[in-house]
Amino acid sequence: MKYILDFVYLLAGIAISPMVIYRMVRRNRYRTGWAQRLGKVSRKEPEKKCIWIHAVSVGEVNATGTIVKELQNRFKDFEIVISTTTDTGFARAKALYGDELAVFYFPFDFSLIRKSVLKKLRPAVCLFMELEVWPNFVQIAKELKIPTVVVNGRITERSCSRYKLIKPIARKIFANLSLVLAQTEQYAQRFREIGCPDERVIVTSSLKYDTAQIADKVEAAEQITAGLNIQNNKLWVAGGTGTDEEKILIDVYKDLQSNNQFADLRLVIVPRKPERFDEVAQLIQQNGFALIRYSQIKQGAKAPEHDCQTIILGDTMGDLRKFYSLATIIFAGRSLVPMGGSDMIEAAALGKCTMFGPHAFNFTQPVNALLEDDGAILVKDQNELLNAVRKCLTEPDYTQRIARNGQNTIKKNQGATKKTIEQIEPFCS
Repeated sequence: MKYILDFVYLLAGIAISPMVIYRMVRRNRYRTGWAQRLGKVSRKEPEKKCIWIHAVSVGEVNATGTIVKELQNRFKDFEIVISTTTDTGFARAKALYGDELAVFYFPFDFSLIRKSVLKKLRPAVCLFMELEVWPNFVQIAKELKIPTVVVNGRITERSCSRYKLIKPIARKIFANLSLVLAQTEQYAQRFREIGCPDERVIVTSSLKYDTAQIADKVEAAEQITAGLNIQNNKLWVAGGTGTDEEKILIDVYKDLQSNNQFADLRLVIVPRKPERFDEVAQLIQQNGFALIRYSQIKQGAKAPEHDCQTIILGDTMGDLRKFYSLATIIFAGRSLVPMGGSDMIEAAALGKCTMFGPHAFNFTQPVNALLEDDGAILVKDQNELLNAVRKCLTEPDYTQRIARNGQNTIKKNQGATKKTIEQIEPFCS
């Protein structure tokens, strides 16, 4: 099966190579890490035992925070290494762990590369965050007697349906896993349906509840306030937005600005993908608004005086949580369009009134938990979004109640880290 997969990977690589080259040239992506993707990886402390954690992108990397800290505390004779797939995930991992941990791009799943890397790193256990299970990886790891564990596991209904189309193959792949630690019973059942043995699937809740920091303030957020001259403004922050969604947000903001009652409201848009910063900047200006890019403020530019006809574009990495901490209202993006949503746990943990659209299917459990506790607002379309924002701005007691309930929901759902470590511990003995 390994060599058949190698051939399929080769064909797929040839097919997508024009897109990869285009993005390298036009969007400055995929330009680094090729040696690592081809298997040239190393450890900082090769004399130690090793735990390999793989996290695809930013969200998965963020979810590693508490588990890495707890693993370091419990297993001091182990080295932890982190791999990521995307450029933004790599940047986030480097920002979180700096030179403390070995961080590298995830090597391609060709059998020769995979076997070479596993023998070089010699991990005692491999942890996949959420659902990044590669066929050759889990098969070769099993042959080398290296346990593989899905941590913070989740699988959407769409992904589950796709795996069921190739169920005999999926069953062989997922049967190679040593353990699946799922966020919810619903996710656990989906893993079972595609081939994971019942006794190897355990529900531990979501690590993102634990990594979300319960706080009222965020360090260095005041630099944003001063730099953008927004001390006297209410902020509506739309974070992790996606294609076609920014236009909806801008139109709602335009409606709000037509009422003098909301003259002190400022809109901050933070797109999910950095390569879309310029595209969103152009969209803002095309819709009649002035634009201020926070990247320019960080480089020393001066913000204009109070002007609600100017939309703020958060076009920097690592500042979203700071913007959230300053917000009156937060909209978790990629949810008014069918893109799966963006993390709303972090927003609610900061005690902010949080809302999202109907397409947050990548965050089913926190969506249900927050809505059940009246700790967030679901808006189904542009009109509902307008009405919800208007209500939050005119009824502060309502807004504060939603925010308070949301923060309490995050608190009561914490504890996944402890459960996860307890399940991993036998593999590290």
